Amino acid sequence: MAHPSQLGFQDAASPVMEELIHFHDHTLMIVFLISTLVLYIITAMVTTKLTNKYILDSQEIEIVWTILPAIILIMIALPSLRILYLMDEINDPHLTIKAMGHQWYWSYEYTDYEDLGFDSYMIQTQDLAPGQFRLLETDHRMVVPMESPIRVLVSAEDVLHSWAVPALGVKMDAVPGRLNQTAFIISRPGVYYGQCSEICGANHSFMPIVVEAIPLEHFEAWSSSMLEEA
Repeated sequence: MAHPSQLGFQDAASPVMEELIHFHDHTLMIVFLISTLVLYIITAMVTTKLTNKYILDSQEIEIVWTILPAIILIMIALPSLRILYLMDEINDPHLTIKAMGHQWYWSYEYTDYEDLGFDSYMIQTQDLAPGQFRLLETDHRMVVPMESPIRVLVSAEDVLHSWAVPALGVKMDAVPGRLNQTAFIISRPGVYYGQCSEICGANHSFMPIVVEAIPLEHFEAWSSSMLEEA
């Protein structure tokens, strides 16, 4: 999860987030090189009194600074489109979960099970146990098996919400009357935190998302215990 004074992304916990971080670094390096070149040209133009007629009027230079930006845009666009289609692919998910946004909490329904669902409320500050995070912990976590394709169907019952978990590279709008879907594969066990990323009202800051990834055999035991309680 994020920590104080953090400047970059959270550690990636899914293949898609790893690709997004690599694309960010790739693009940032291109921007850095362009900025350095422009700064050098500006500095040279300001500090020198020399002029050259071949620089002031040169077909070759005009050709270069027309073609070079096009090449740079292609270098950015192709990886971007690849990741865009990668994020949109949902191939044979092992588990489907419906996440419904309410004012101001989330409810989850495991559609592959007959009767497995629960509401997820934020734990109030005065009720936090030692080691729990303020404004991020919930009374019920969304538990999923690791290394399995998970599909999440996202919608809302009242106003616009957004189901977002940065470490997984997932952010999907929850729109009343519309069913959106997203998918992810969690690479390792752990607890991953997110929050509603749409301004949905007075308690917008108080509807966190907690996803817990565990091995498949532990998930089966958890689902069995939840069904018994229900």
